[in-house]
Amino acid sequence: MPFVSPEEFAKQKIAAIQDYSMLSWQAVAALFSRPRYWSDIYTQMDSIGVGSMPIIVLTGFFTGCVLALQSATSLKAFGAISMTGNLVALSMVKELGPVLTGLMVSGRNAAGMASEIGSMKVTEQIDAMRALGTDPVRKLVTPRLYATIFMLFFLTIVADAVGIAGGALVSVTLLGLNASSYFHASYRALEYADVVQGLTKPLFSAFIIATVGCYFGMSTKGGTQGVGRSTTQAVVISSVFIIIVDFIVSRAMIGIFGR
Repeated sequence: MPFVSPEEFAKQKIAAIQDYSMLSWQAVAALFSRPRYWSDIYTQMDSIGVGSMPIIVLTGFFTGCVLALQSATSLKAFGAISMTGNLVALSMVKELGPVLTGLMVSGRNAAGMASEIGSMKVTEQIDAMRALGTDPVRKLVTPRLYATIFMLFFLTIVADAVGIAGGALVSVTLLGLNASSYFHASYRALEYADVVQGLTKPLFSAFIIATVGCYFGMSTKGGTQGVGRSTTQAVVISSVFIIIVDFIVSRAMIGIFGR
């Protein structure tokens, strides 16, 4: 790679942030004006939501299983093994469910968006789209943004539910707890603030996944090698952003609700 001075590097990064911000703004603004490409939105919903369901179910279920197993080992020392349901429910709903769902969808769909749009960019299909009078952001980015926000919300609910169910399976079969008391404890442990916190995070994660994936796709250069590079960058950057924003949202929610 050619040597880049610190000033040039800083200018490149600032320009990238500016381009990303403009793309995000255009994509959000296009949600509220016509034309809307409903067929593209439904296609993306199917790809992102239904296509991601198996990996979300598996991840959520086994996370709940491991959480119950590890929690019971620690709680046994304090004679509080009956609190396993509380711990699994709070951990899954407030933190692990939203974050793991975001990371799994990021690995699957941010990469897909970057590679799909990147391939269109290097084969000049996006330029052809502009020449025909179609706005590429409205046609390619906005449907993905809308579909990701809508579907990630429900995927997180599924991950939370199967995670609690996985914890129940381990608690009943391996730890000898009563299933009814486990679910009762899980239900009693959750409060309104916990559910709001757990269902706010996917909205931010979905925005990051869609905008970052599409940004790297739209800015792809250098043929097939560039597509591979954009795909890798999209997954890494979106995953890091999800974790950072998770911390910020958690801090804000704790400040608002006190838990």
